[in-house]
Amino acid sequence: MLGFWIIAAATALATVAILGRVLLFGGSSDESTDAHDVQVYRDQLRELDRDVARGVLNEDDAERARVETSRRLLDADRRAQAAAAPATAPRGLTFAVLAAACVLILGGGIGLYSIAGAPGTPDLPLATRIELAEAARAERATQAEIEAELPDWAGPPPGADAEYLAMVDKLRAAMEERPDEIEGQELLAQHEGALGNYRAAHAAMARVIALKGDDAASDDYTKYADLLVLAAGGRVSPEAEAALRAALERNPEDGIALYYLGLMYGQNDRPDLGFPIWRDLLEGSRPDAPWVGPIRTQIDQLAAMAGVDYTPPAMAAAGPIAGPSQEDMAAAADMTPEERLEMIRGMVDRLMDRLATEGGTAPEWAQLIGALAVIGDTERARMIWGEAQTVYADDPDALALIDGSAANAGLASPRALDAGSEPAQAAETDATVETVDEMLQRLATQGGAPVDWAALIVALAAEGDTERARVVWGEAQSAFAAHPDAVALIDQAATDAGLSDPVGFSAPRAGPAPVPSQAPEALPGPDADDIAAAAEMSAEDRTAMIEGMVAGLADALTTDGGPPEKWVMLLNSLGQLGDTDRAAEIWAAAQDYFADDEAGLARVRPVAEALGIAE
Repeated sequence: MLGFWIIAAATALATVAILGRVLLFGGSSDESTDAHDVQVYRDQLRELDRDVARGVLNEDDAERARVETSRRLLDADRRAQAAAAPATAPRGLTFAVLAAACVLILGGGIGLYSIAGAPGTPDLPLATRIELAEAARAERATQAEIEAELPDWAGPPPGADAEYLAMVDKLRAAMEERPDEIEGQELLAQHEGALGNYRAAHAAMARVIALKGDDAASDDYTKYADLLVLAAGGRVSPEAEAALRAALERNPEDGIALYYLGLMYGQNDRPDLGFPIWRDLLEGSRPDAPWVGPIRTQIDQLAAMAGVDYTPPAMAAAGPIAGPSQEDMAAAADMTPEERLEMIRGMVDRLMDRLATEGGTAPEWAQLIGALAVIGDTERARMIWGEAQTVYADDPDALALIDGSAANAGLASPRALDAGSEPAQAAETDATVETVDEMLQRLATQGGAPVDWAALIVALAAEGDTERARVVWGEAQSAFAAHPDAVALIDQAATDAGLSDPVGFSAPRAGPAPVPSQAPEALPGPDADDIAAAAEMSAEDRTAMIEGMVAGLADALTTDGGPPEKWVMLLNSLGQLGDTDRAAEIWAAAQDYFADDEAGLARVRPVAEALGIAE
């Protein structure tokens, strides 16, 4: 301790000595410099005279140099005299100021340290500091104690959908009656969290884990920990830490659990443990992983606390969203209808699982919504839409992308599933292995999912029947013209199969498609014989065949009327054919037909506006 006071006193005295030198001799340095400049310029004038005498300079050049040097000499002399002026200050006043400064520095330093410092406290070795930090972490506030300090839930956010809130109320009541229903408790945790009621959400998630017992997965514990942290205002409580460690025991690479574990160490004076967790997680993650952004904004501070000079890696661009490969499409041609449906469902389920556990980009959420709608799972698509709106509530650009995908998929509004309800399932079909001709016949008469059309196109191209593959491609684009996600999947399959362009009526491959508010049905397509014959038709004959199909639908609607979906389908088809005049006539007929049905007309209007024919 004595050594500390000796060092402190020596430092204070050195400071006073420096200050005294400045006060007593402050002008001497500048004065000396300016005096030196004066001497230099005088020497230069004498040197000019010698150069003229030796004939090195003529008189004119020497005179110009003398004028400039003399000017500099006068300036330097004025500065030297000004620098010497402060030295005339009274010496008594200077000593008085110096004495006051000494008292202020020495007395003020001792007084400040006695208040803010800890005299008599010995230095803490690293091991002791770590031991104290661990003791403080073990004794930190529990989840209940933290929540008791925070305000209670203020209720649903303003403007929340009344239908959605009513369904959440029903879900709560159902779980009070059936508390052992795992799926219902999972839904309750999800939707309580979406409403910001994190205490109720983590209570429901705790019930899920208790019901699952040893079958509880890493994802279950991660969701539980996430809700605990949110309920605690961002603090990682001992209960949340226990859940995180349970998640990492089951999956050591759980990114969300690792993020929160690093955060916990940072909050509890252990940056030496938190920093390497965040560093490894950041360097090993995709750039669009949900924890990358928060880590990047905080890791510099955590590294500094750990005593590490660290520069985060440059941000890499996110890669494209993965779709089915050419091999997947080729294999689908030999699958049964059930197997093909399972293939596309498996792709959708994998994307859904990844978004639920790791998060993702707005385009991936939009892709999932569109894919669910394409396979007929509209209820789950609407639920994902609602969840995506919650995730990107503060990102208008992302919301616009997601809402646009939902509208293109024909979804009217986002919603959540009721407890215990099951998503809509596609109808099962014959499970026998189809030949290409049988597949062609079935799609022409019964229709099918986009993956079925894609598989048929790939199969025809593989057999070398590229002309018929192009015709089927055009028909598939016609069938799904209002569904950009489906058209994109079909186009990708055709391109991978080596086809360049479709034949016949096809959706445009660039530019926005009309956005109906409900998913329209496909135009009634030609039968298998028509498709086969179309391959032999001229371009004019094929166009005439397609126009005949559209004209038949137009006659039926203008004569007998029909639901909004049929009118949307007809306007879409006329738009694809480029017949805007006829589309304007159909729009006028639709306005007359729905004169007393504002809701029906509202479902048709977006397509008319997209075609530029609405008033």
